[in-house]
Amino acid sequence: MQGKKLAALLAMLVLGACSSPPPPRVEAPRSTLRLMPPQGIDIPTDARDYTGEIKGNKLDFVARYYRDPASRWPTLSAAEAAHLSSSGVKIVAVWESRSHKPEYFNYATGYSDAVTAYRQAKSIGQPSGSAIYFAVDYNAPQSDIMGTIDQYFRGITAGLASVGGSKEYRVGVYGSGAVCEYLKRSRLAQFTWLSNSTAWSGYDRFTEWDIRQSKASPALSFNHDWNEATDGDYGGFQVRNLYSSL
Repeated sequence: MQGKKLAALLAMLVLGACSSPPPPRVEAPRSTLRLMPPQGIDIPTDARDYTGEIKGNKLDFVARYYRDPASRWPTLSAAEAAHLSSSGVKIVAVWESRSHKPEYFNYATGYSDAVTAYRQAKSIGQPSGSAIYFAVDYNAPQSDIMGTIDQYFRGITAGLASVGGSKEYRVGVYGSGAVCEYLKRSRLAQFTWLSNSTAWSGYDRFTEWDIRQSKASPALSFNHDWNEATDGDYGGFQVRNLYSSL
């Protein structure tokens, strides 16, 4: 009799355990850590002089210039582009020539600058699909933006088309928020690079930038501006002829 009671008690315990609801599921908390967007610099001189600091600060890109051959500043060379690419760093190419002078901008100079920039891009092996930014380095009023600057970028479009570059390189603009906004909405530029000149027109309201410039970093010893880019495509590139020694 005692054995039967014990068996019945065990059966009741087993049935009770089976009918109990499962313990609540505890989910691991989701990580709130966000990856830092691409970080880079723009510099007026050869980046090979600062390889150690560039690599040490884990920069994602370096912006370098195509220039008028008569410029006193060095243009981006094939050797420099190869060196940066071999280091795992992307390049952002920007054309700049007297771009701080309002009287510089017109259709003819845009056409000429595009042809020269295209030839320099080809000479370093800049790949198709990447961008060439063109600088508008002053606080342009709306009358200039809709007038001479509009015509300058129409000249760029025509100049690239004349050498086949419109099929290879996309157009970017460096400038004020107002300049970037107008050219992007007019489809005269596919990429925008917002200048760090915070007092320039449209700086606060323009948020559709692909690259945003800021102040120099104290972590670097040489002349530069710090920049951040949006995740994804901002027109940067690496070249394939990785022949430079590190």
